[in-house]
Amino acid sequence: MAGDFDLLASALHADARDVDVFFDVLVGKLGQVLPEQVEIERGGFLGRGDAKAVSVALGDRVYEAERDRKRVACRRRTVVRGIALKSEELDLDAWIDALSADLVDEAARSERARIALEGLLSG
Repeated sequence: MAGDFDLLASALHADARDVDVFFDVLVGKLGQVLPEQVEIERGGFLGRGDAKAVSVALGDRVYEAERDRKRVACRRRTVVRGIALKSEELDLDAWIDALSADLVDEAARSERARIALEGLLSG
């Protein structure tokens, strides 16, 4: 599974060089492969515009990223029974690494998460 983590993190880091492309690709991939665990906030008229923010729930962790011009603000929250016990701001690289590691861990425990991880890795 360590190889899966390295591969996923590398793919996400490569996409992160261009913020707009990264954010659109990330939101699209996550929304496709984890539709029950991903919430996407869109801008524009009736929320039909580009993605502004994404939230990914993995176990007791929630990963949030919000596009802010040419930067992405990222945070990770630990939530137990609907109550946020801990919230931390992360830089984009740390957020990618943490999200990737939790996705790989989730994939080791769940067939559905494993299929989702394969979907992220396949493009």
